[in-house]
Amino acid sequence: MFELIESIRKRDPARPTFFEVLLAYPGLHVLGFHAIASRLWRWGLPALARLVSHLGRFFTGIEIHPGAIIGKRLFIDHGMGVVIGETAHIGDDVLMYHGSTLGGRGGETPGSKRHPTIGNGVTVGAGAKLIGNIRIGNNVLVPANAVISRDIPDKIA
Repeated sequence: MFELIESIRKRDPARPTFFEVLLAYPGLHVLGFHAIASRLWRWGLPALARLVSHLGRFFTGIEIHPGAIIGKRLFIDHGMGVVIGETAHIGDDVLMYHGSTLGGRGGETPGSKRHPTIGNGVTVGAGAKLIGNIRIGNNVLVPANAVISRDIPDKIA
């Protein structure tokens, strides 16, 4: 948790203190709910996992399905309205802004991979919608309000 808090402090231009992040950043709080919900999901307790996930959404305004796989140091900034679907896979050092969605297209086969895979170092702008079983490459900047339904390759520096 200390690593995540320090990561948030370094990436947030407001330069919050350690205690500001700990006490007042819902993007941090929801990851605690997700850690518990994800473990319950893997233990085969889906109803309890969904309840914990629902409580996380109630308290933070951020919805992360317990089946989603979250990498290290995810920073959800101004997170209200963020939705991360069941089969989403998020890499390390990803930054997501409010209103962004990692969603399915609808009509997919139950049990199939239905949500995006996000590479490392990706920034997902406010209101962006990434839809379906797509891959967003490493270090990609997804613009605000973009609707992405196809793969985007790695950004090569």
